[in-house]
Formats: sequence, C-alpha cells, structure tokens
Amino acid sequence: MDANLTLLVNGKQHTLRLDPATPLLYVLRNDLALNGPKFGCGLQQCGACMVLLDDVAWPSCQLPVHQVTGGVAITTLEGLAAPDGTLHPVQAAFVQEQAAQCGFCLNGMVMSAVSLLRQYPKPDEAAIRNGLFRVLCRCSVQARAIKAVQRAAGV
Repeated sequence: MDANLTLLVNGKQHTLRLDPATPLLYVLRNDLALNGPKFGCGLQQCGACMVLLDDVAWPSCQLPVHQVTGGVAITTLEGLAAPDGTLHPVQAAFVQEQAAQCGFCLNGMVMSAVSLLRQYPKPDEAAIRNGLFRVLCRCSVQARAIKAVQRAAGV
C-alpha cells in the first residue's frame, strides 16, 4: 500500500507516494534521478549503493525507505559537491590520486571515506582500510583509494 513519505535528500525535502517497503536505492535512482549510488549485488555486500545517513555510510539496496523518513539526512554522491560545483575534498583527492578505474566502486569508496573522515579526521592506514572494507573493488584501485583518503585527511 502506497503512502506519502517525506525524505531529506542532499538537503532538499521530497514528498513522494511510495510503497514504504521500497528499497531506498530504487527511490534515489528511479524517483529522484540520483545515479551516484549503483545497484551492485543487492545484498548489502559490495558497497556500490552506499549513501550517508546522518553522516554514517550505509548501503541503500535493501534499506526500506520508510526507515529513513522523519528527518534522517540522506546524502548521495551528488550531494557532496558545493552548490557552485566545487568538489568535496574527498572527491578532489580521488581525482588527484586517480583512484578510479572502472568507477563501479567509486560511489562506495567516496561515501565510506567521507563518513570515516567525519568520525576520524586523521585516520592511520589501518583505520582507512577498515573504513573502506565494506566496498568491493574488482579492478584493484584500493592502494590509490587509501592514498586519496590520506590526501583528503592531510596525513
């Protein structure tokens, strides 16, 4: 049964008529045309669908949309850059370190890194590896991703 649900996505409120059990990822991509989060495994295991929920990285592919209503701040990759287009420091560091190859894991890597740095502004390499562990990368850019997070953290 559909219901009117209000979501706070990238700083803007959206009221949509949805089935409350619809996965957040589907709403972001299909209803709001936000394509940063990707559908990967559909099992919350690859990280391609990562978003920030109140600054905590969380996979969105199985998360029912009704669980993120009521003021939860949802941030997607598109919501990181400044309104003038200036990249978020993590995004800029990933560009500078060329920390993307195929790009499929990029959303999860960036969103996980942003969450990590908000919790631990100066992480060591072990903390960075732990912060990115939920993101599956098949083309082996992990070393460059670690360097990008270090660059963004200034360590």
